[in-house]
Formats: sequence, C-alpha cells, structure tokens
Amino acid sequence: MASATHEEEVLGKAYDSRLMQRLLTYLRPYQWQVALALAAIMLKSGADIVGPYLTKVAVDKYLAPSAGTRSVLDRWLSPQAWTGIGQIAGFYLFLLVFSFVLEYAQTYLMQWTGQKVMFDLRSQIFRHLQRMHVGFYDKNPVGRLVTRVTTDVDALNEMFTAGVVSIFEDVFVLVGIVAIMLRIKWWLALITFAVVPLIFVATSIFRKYVRDSYRRIRVAIARINAYLQEHVSGIVVLQLFNREKKAFDRFSRINASHMEAYKDAIIAYAIYYPVVELLSSIAIACVIWFGGSAVLRVALIHPVPRNAVTVGILVAFIQYSQRFFRPIQDLSEKYNILQSAMASSERVFKLLDTPAEIAEPVSPKKSEGPGRIEFDHVWFAYRNVPAGGDGQPTDGNQDATAAGASATPDWVLKDVSFTIDPGETVAIVGHTGAGKSTMISLLLRFYDVQQGAIRIDGVDIREMSLADLRHRFGVVLQDPFLFSGTVGDNIRLGTGWIEDQAVEQAARDVNLADFIASLPQGFQEPVRERGSTLSTGQKQLISFARALAHAPKILVLDEATSSVDTDTEFKVRDALTRMVEGRSSLIVAHRLSTIQRADKILVMHKGRLREMGTHQQLLGQRGIYWKLYQLQYKDQEVAVSADD
Repeated sequence: MASATHEEEVLGKAYDSRLMQRLLTYLRPYQWQVALALAAIMLKSGADIVGPYLTKVAVDKYLAPSAGTRSVLDRWLSPQAWTGIGQIAGFYLFLLVFSFVLEYAQTYLMQWTGQKVMFDLRSQIFRHLQRMHVGFYDKNPVGRLVTRVTTDVDALNEMFTAGVVSIFEDVFVLVGIVAIMLRIKWWLALITFAVVPLIFVATSIFRKYVRDSYRRIRVAIARINAYLQEHVSGIVVLQLFNREKKAFDRFSRINASHMEAYKDAIIAYAIYYPVVELLSSIAIACVIWFGGSAVLRVALIHPVPRNAVTVGILVAFIQYSQRFFRPIQDLSEKYNILQSAMASSERVFKLLDTPAEIAEPVSPKKSEGPGRIEFDHVWFAYRNVPAGGDGQPTDGNQDATAAGASATPDWVLKDVSFTIDPGETVAIVGHTGAGKSTMISLLLRFYDVQQGAIRIDGVDIREMSLADLRHRFGVVLQDPFLFSGTVGDNIRLGTGWIEDQAVEQAARDVNLADFIASLPQGFQEPVRERGSTLSTGQKQLISFARALAHAPKILVLDEATSSVDTDTEFKVRDALTRMVEGRSSLIVAHRLSTIQRADKILVMHKGRLREMGTHQQLLGQRGIYWKLYQLQYKDQEVAVSADD
C-alpha cells in the first residue's frame, strides 16, 4: 500500500513558477472571462476600501465637526448636515450594491472558467490514458489514476475558482488599506501593524501543522480509493471466504487514519483563528487607547491643530483595522489551497508527461491485402531490454546477453516465426506461461517487439496507424467485458456504421438470438456494470457477436471458451464454423476440442515455437501436442471404452 500511495505523499513547494506557468496556459481560451473577473476583483477591492473613509468624512464633517478637517469629497457634499449625511449614506449604499454586483460577476466568471478548465483537463487526462499502452496499467493502480482525474483536478479547480481569486482580492485590499492608513495617520497605522509579526509566527506554526494534516489526509484518501476499488471488485471472493469482517476492520483502520488527520486539521484551525482574532483585538484596543488619548488631548486644545487625531479618524482606523486582519487570515488558508494545487498539478503533469510507449508512426502505411500475418523471428520480454545491445539475442538459438550485460532479459517469446495465410485458421496451444496470449498482445500492438517483426500483408504493424491496425481485428478475450447500457449497445460498441440488421445477424450467427428473444426488451435489455446480471456464457456469446458484427478481416479468440459451460462450448464451436469463413483466424485455446479442425496448430513451449502442423500430423509426431492431447482425453477415452 505504501508504494501505491507514495506519490500522494509528495507535497512539493507552496508555489512553483514553472507549474503555475503551465497551469495558466489552461486559462488562455478563457482569457477575456479571466480579465473581466480580475477587473471586477480590483473594483470590488476599491469599493470595500472606500467604506470606512466615508464614515470618517461623515463623523468629522457632520456628526463631530472638527475645524480645519478637509476631504476629497467636500466639493460634492452639501454644507447642510442632514443633506450631507443623506448623500454619504446614498453613496455608501451604492458602493454596497456595486460591490455585490462585482462579487457576483467575478464569482460567476471564475466558477464558469474553473468548470471549463476542469472539463478540458479531465478530457486531456482521459484521452492521454486512452493512448497509454497496456503495460502502463500493469504498473499503475486504477485507484491512483482515478484520483488524478477526480481529487487532483478538484484541487486545481479550487485554486482557480477560490485560491487565486481570493489571493488577488486579499492582496489588493491589504495594499489599499495599508496605503490609506499610512496616508491618514502613519503613527496610528504602525500601532495597528505592530502585531503583524506575531500573526506571522502563528501563521507559520499553523501552516506547519495543517500541512502535515493535509498530507496525511491525501494519503488516507488515496488508500481509501485503492482499497475500495480492489475490495468492491473482489466482493464475491470476500463473501465466499468469509473475509468481510477482516476487510471491514482494515478499512476501518484506513478510515480512522483519515478521520484523525482531519481532526488534527480542525484542531489547528480551531486554535489559529482565535489566536489571530485575539491579536487583531489587541491591535484594535491599542488603536482605541492611543488614538482615543490623542482625541481627548486635542479636545482640550483651541484652536484644533490641523494634523490632529479626530473622532472620524479614530472610527475609520477601527474599521480599517478590522478589515486589515481578515485578508491575513484568508491568505494563510489560501496558502494551503495553493500548496495542495501545486502538489496535484505536479502529479497530473507527471501523468500527462508520461510518454505513450506505443507511438503512432509519423507516416503510417496502409495495408489493403486480405490479411496475411507473418511473425518474423520475434523476440519479446516484458521488461525493457537494456539499451546499446545488452540483453539482445546473439543468434536464433541463444538467449544469453552480450558480454558484460548486468542481467539477462526474461524472454517470453524467443525467435518465433510463422505465417497465417488469408482465410486460414491457426490455433496456438501450450502450457500456461508458454507465451500464447503474449503473441495476441503483440499482434494487436499492445506491446512492441524488441527483436524481429510482425507484418500484415507485408507491412510492419509498427508502421501502421493503431486505428487502422486494430480495425482489422475482431477479438474475443477470455474474460468478456460488458459496459453499462443495453445488449445492442454492447454488440455495436458505439460503431455508427453497424446497422440493426447486422447486429441481429451477428447474434444469430453465434447462437445468441434465442437468448435475446427471451429477454423482455430484446436488444434494448439493460446491461448493468460488467454484465453482472448475465452468466459467463451469455457474456461470452455477446462478445462473439460483438466481434462478428464489426466484420473483421482477422478473427482472434484468446481462450474464448475456457470459462464457459459444455452447452455454451457446443454453441461456440458451431458459431466458430460460421465465424471463420472467409477470414484469417487465430485461436488460442487450452481445450484441444475447439481447435482440432484448425488448418494449422502451433505448439508453444517455454516461449518457443516447438511444433507446427495439423491435428493428425502433430499426433503422429508423438511430441508435446500428443502429450497435451493424452492428458486431456486419455481418461475420457478409457471411460467411453468401458461403457462400450
């Protein structure tokens, strides 16, 4: 579990200019919306800053007039108290409404932009995952990949919609308040700012504890995702072996670690905010004490000095002080959002930067032939062969690495050569691990060979586009996979050119028509996730119909009958007779009964092609195939003879 979640533990920097620059490229298609949102933020910040200043003007000009006080609004304000206060109140109300409209505009625009960016990013990740080769999924757990598309993208959305916007707004407000306070009365402003170093110390301690809590929360979420994905998929095995309690106990421990991490974060917030509130209250108290003392001293002096502290200044400073500390609190929280977003972006970009090992050719070649398949001295190992020739085969009969190589590749296929002529049915047999399914994966280019070549109609499959290559094949795998939808949807599989008549004909050809006719809604019968309401045989027959409906030139059956019952196997055998007509066919099978009529049988043993011929020819050789046949049918033949 640690290895699966190791990547989640890396937090990275709170701000990385390289990552931020790359993230901002996702805003380019929506730059006008972002520009309008930023303009709204700046105007709203200005509107918020003006409010306390209006209070100062109202107090000093009308409520507690002080001789010699001037303001920039004097030319527009009436000398009459009631009229002037009404004008200030009206302007204040206008600022509140204006601020509301601006906040609505920037919130709508940034939320809209965030959803668009999230849509684009998730689409890019999903498209990238579609391009990755099968080996990539062997190394990366599904839970981790799901976390990239969900949790990590959500963290980036929060940064775009809340983090960056709030940071800009908080910075604008702070700069504006500091400028106004220093301009009105600099020494009173410095008294307010005196507690800022203490707030920075508290914020630093808070960030340290919250950072650790957030790290543990992310690790716990990754473990929960991975554990749920694995155990929900394997729920049948859990119930069969009565493992529910043990599985629940382990899940409870993982869930408890998530809860404890969240509790620690809650405690940190519960301490931090009261501390900042206390320090800000102390600052306001100092403003009241020193500012109030100055106001009282000025009241005893006649005439009043021009730069004296007035009641209006004191009231404005109290309001500005309250507004000064709110952005500081917000910035500390936005720091965590930014840090989380940087970590998420690093993981997302690491995934997006992972190259697809199976690359499309720059200038793909077309293969228009009838479907002749050629394996030409194919060598393959799942572990990459070291560069520079180390580990490459030295000749057709030797597996050893070159001199000085640190390790010998674990070759799964060794110097395999054969051809399948158009319209020919070829079967591949052998013990488990002999390389049968690997040959299918190489033919479909899920992996690339390290040595040799695979050609279709004389064209190397590495020079063909993947879409063109795989369009030529109809494949039925050992474990049939059905998607949510209907029976017809699973046969058509989104291919638009397949007509309803072709779907129905494919169902008839694989002996599936009677079963579909028995369904209440026929081809429109809903199929649940993974076809959970259907038997293995029914799912396999739907897979056969799917392969046939796409009218492939080459049919590939990979252990397609190994998990079906005898009755279904008879149906499949009958269907195979019709399916292989007019097309090249490659059948991988454990059950020799399904491949006795094949034109050619390839016998694989420990990665090598050891025997090749028809059923009768191979039995006459009394080799590996003969031994396999004896193991499967000797007991059955003895039983039949005894009955006779």
